[in-house]
Amino acid sequence: QLCCSHANPRDPFPAWCFLHVANSLQSGSRSIAGPKSRCSSPQGLAFLSVPRREQVSACVSILERLLQALDPLYVIQSLREELHKGLFHPDDSVKILAMSQVGRIVEDSAAVPEILHSPELLQQIINCIGEEKIAVAKEAIKSLSRIAQRQEGLEALFGGSLLGDLRRVMATSDIVRYRVYELIVEISSVSAESLNYCASSGLISELIGELTGEDVLVRATCIEMVTALAHSPQGRQYLAQQGVIDRISNIILGAQSDPFSSFYLPGFVKFFGNLAVVDSPQQICERYPVFMEKVFEMAESQDPTMIGVAVDTLGILGSNVEGKQVLQKTRSRFQNLLSKIGHQAKNAPTELRLRCLDAISSLLYLPPDQQTEDLLRMTESWFTSLSSQPLELFRSISTQPFPDLHCGALRVFTAIANQPWAQKLMLSSPGFVEYVVDRSVEPDKASKDAKYELVKALVNSKTIAEIFGNQYYLRLRAYLLEGPYYVQAASTTAVEGAE
Repeated sequence: QLCCSHANPRDPFPAWCFLHVANSLQSGSRSIAGPKSRCSSPQGLAFLSVPRREQVSACVSILERLLQALDPLYVIQSLREELHKGLFHPDDSVKILAMSQVGRIVEDSAAVPEILHSPELLQQIINCIGEEKIAVAKEAIKSLSRIAQRQEGLEALFGGSLLGDLRRVMATSDIVRYRVYELIVEISSVSAESLNYCASSGLISELIGELTGEDVLVRATCIEMVTALAHSPQGRQYLAQQGVIDRISNIILGAQSDPFSSFYLPGFVKFFGNLAVVDSPQQICERYPVFMEKVFEMAESQDPTMIGVAVDTLGILGSNVEGKQVLQKTRSRFQNLLSKIGHQAKNAPTELRLRCLDAISSLLYLPPDQQTEDLLRMTESWFTSLSSQPLELFRSISTQPFPDLHCGALRVFTAIANQPWAQKLMLSSPGFVEYVVDRSVEPDKASKDAKYELVKALVNSKTIAEIFGNQYYLRLRAYLLEGPYYVQAASTTAVEGAE
């Protein structure tokens, strides 16, 4: 009922309604309806008593719905001025609304040229990267990333005055500078061409310069962005060509004599862990042996922070078969480390216990098509290295009244559930199968889902029927068919005369 009497029937949507609500946002008036508006119903008058912040919130909610019905080309052609004003609005939600519409517009090929021919609009979006509220800055980064997904957008951002605007915003503060680096990394991940534009701007070189500089706190921040850059093939190639990976390796090597290395070392080790997964674990570990050595040193230390990073890295490295084989080559050193990880899973503070459980799940899982005899012997030996009675260790964790630990232990069982040696171990453990099919021990949704995944992994195994036998197999199959949230109906008998 908002000002619909002013709508032009030839418009694709009552645009006057949009303008009327938008003008209310711009002017800061105390009501949506203007003094001469014919929309003066009692409901409209009641809006006068609503606080202005709530009015703005209501307007934003209305506009979000209205604008979704409008064609992006129509929005930029007819409402360009309102979008521009929205970017200057004192309320952050209005800025976010305006930028989200720009994000819609740049995804429409017919509307993109209209945006690119609005440099003042793009300039203000760049300025929003420097806003105090992180939600506004994130939306600005998101919108600019969308713009840069097109050739014309790349040329507009890096080929004209907008690059100068980016640099000007970067100078605002350290935090804003890192936001611009985040944008550059996000754009670089799209394609090799995108990375070339970013590299030509000099911004990637500046990021790398800060990474390898002397400020340890800056290193810790920049390594996360460089790690994100390495996720794309073109990013890894660029880092290798520029010698960045070698420099990071050398910094790790020299960390032994740096009393402040604890600030940046975890991030540098994680960088190599992620690099090994997306590239080749064997090649990375052979070319940069300092990486593996540092991971083991951290895992064997007494510092919970370092242990946690090392455990996470081992879990990432051992998430595929090649990484598992790299770890197996270290022989007894890794076997001894597994014993320590098993001990930490039982006795460490909760957060580290969870990280240990997740790493163990990753290390022990073998896809069915990769279950060779050698690999099965390897995962069995790793499992037995965790504890003198590893199955009972994880079963005891799964019965504790902490949902996160409970689910973590169930994920360990799920990781090994399709391996014959584990199925034999489960069957020989008194009461284990009964525990698996007992629904009463799962108190919440997450636990029910985790138990269901365990049952599914068992039932889908090719060897389960032979090893467990028909009786247990049919019980597990029934559990799977009933679903994770099945509750058996309780039957009652009515007795005549009973109250």
